[in-house]
Amino acid sequence: MTRLELHPLCTLFPRLTGADFDALRDDIAANGLRQPIVMHEGMILDGGNRYAACLAANIKPTFAEFRGDSIGAFVLSVNMHRRHLSPGQQAAIMATVQSWADAQPANRPQKAGNVAGLSTIADRAAQSGASERTQRMADKVAKASPELSGQVARGEISLPKAAKQIEPTKPTPKPAKPAKNAPTIESLQAENESLRGELKEAHDIARDLAHELESYETASGDVKAAAKELTTLKGMLHTVETQRDSYMTKCNEMVKSVNYWKRKAGGAK
Repeated sequence: MTRLELHPLCTLFPRLTGADFDALRDDIAANGLRQPIVMHEGMILDGGNRYAACLAANIKPTFAEFRGDSIGAFVLSVNMHRRHLSPGQQAAIMATVQSWADAQPANRPQKAGNVAGLSTIADRAAQSGASERTQRMADKVAKASPELSGQVARGEISLPKAAKQIEPTKPTPKPAKPAKNAPTIESLQAENESLRGELKEAHDIARDLAHELESYETASGDVKAAAKELTTLKGMLHTVETQRDSYMTKCNEMVKSVNYWKRKAGGAK
């Protein structure tokens, strides 16, 4: 018997394994398939786990052809709310669905994949539940490597680790030349604003990594793989928190410097 192929959008979601898969197989063996497997263009759009469980239980599966307007919206609506996914996974799924829809030929019908309400980063972040910073990171990964984005969506790799893989190698910066003149208040304020932006970004990264850690700690699955990923995420979180603390110190020092030069400029008048 030839196994049916999974639609690309169906493969974004994690496959059931271990005790979870065994429970689904046993339930189908005892009670039959309660929800038909949804097909689109000869591929399984929703129900990949149910299909595999039917084969394992030697139960003939039932099928239903997709009849909606948008397969992207359908896949998101039936999967996002019933799975335990980290913010990074949810953001990656949103980004990948949108990228897949954008890649479809213009002459294909609406139900080929277009998803209303996902055109901006804010839209996708609102639906994924992740921060805009996390969604922006997921969008970059999906654009650079759909395959890597799929791995994030399935929980095979964390979003921060995937984003690091697509970062271009940065050249070693040249040492800064000492300033010949005293800094102006305007330049100090501009540098302070820049540091505040970097500090906010560090805060966002730390928060999202904390969410990732919480998800891995509560999710079931391969204990050994989860423990390894937890160790990696904890190390990344420590690095980001250290960077955040450094930015906070620099911001405080910069504020003192701005106030010093303001007083000095005022006294020179």
